[in-house]
Amino acid sequence: MRLLALTAAVLLARAPAPEVCGALNVTVSPGPVVDYLEGENATLLCHVSQKRRKDSLLAVRWFFARPDAQEVLMVKMTKLRMVQYYGNFSRSAYRQRLRLLEQRRGTLYTLSVLTLRPADQGHYVCKVQEISKHRNKWTAWSNGSSATEMRVISLKASEDSSFEKKKETWAFFEDLYVYAVLVCCVGILSVLLFTLTIIWQSLFSKRKSRVRHYLVKCPQNSSGETVTSVTSLAPLQPKKGKRRKEKADVPPAVPAKAPIAATFHKPKLLKPQRKVALPKQSHSLFLGQLLRQLFSMLSSQRSF
Repeated sequence: MRLLALTAAVLLARAPAPEVCGALNVTVSPGPVVDYLEGENATLLCHVSQKRRKDSLLAVRWFFARPDAQEVLMVKMTKLRMVQYYGNFSRSAYRQRLRLLEQRRGTLYTLSVLTLRPADQGHYVCKVQEISKHRNKWTAWSNGSSATEMRVISLKASEDSSFEKKKETWAFFEDLYVYAVLVCCVGILSVLLFTLTIIWQSLFSKRKSRVRHYLVKCPQNSSGETVTSVTSLAPLQPKKGKRRKEKADVPPAVPAKAPIAATFHKPKLLKPQRKVALPKQSHSLFLGQLLRQLFSMLSSQRSF
């Protein structure tokens, strides 16, 4: 009997021991950081791959760690797919909000947290252990872990953030309004300055002395040449109406007939008339008529 026990001990010593704590690929999604609003339902996925044995079973555990705090075991799914709650999470209030399910056997596990609260914010760690029987004993062949950070945004904070965003947008539009007003003012000032410069130039050109050249015929020049005379207007002399066009000197028209000198008619001598004895009255009348005829003849000769 002792020999049999010794041989059995030697065989057990020579038998290869199982490799424990090998590499098991575990990833958690979404990650590494995920944001949820207060009151929403969060779902975390734990993917498992690279198992050492096909007939092995998996034990999945979820840990929760608040900022500046240690990890605390929340829930566990045993190798026999039994869900167990630990610590404060074993209370009915937490058990109704936590759900751990196996979506695909040995590859995908989901953790659902219902009606999120600000206290649910923190790090969630998924640790998986591969277990199988070896010589009638459950042995861990490999394990792996992965984590993600969940941030819960409170409704007040979201409202404040939305209000701040609206404030920022309104401030941006107010700045745009101010810039637009400034640009319009600059444009109006530039237009006014332009009009003022034009008006000033027009007034200055009106007041400025002008020099004009005219062609004038000088009567003193015997040769009849045209001489240019320079005339300057006074700087403050008001401008009269429209300048009339100067008419060219037109020579006097040549008469068709030469003027005929006036001829003096010789006075006609009256023929001696016979004396007729007339009465005194008829004689005086006759003398008056004779004098009138002589006076008319003399006046006609003077007119010629």
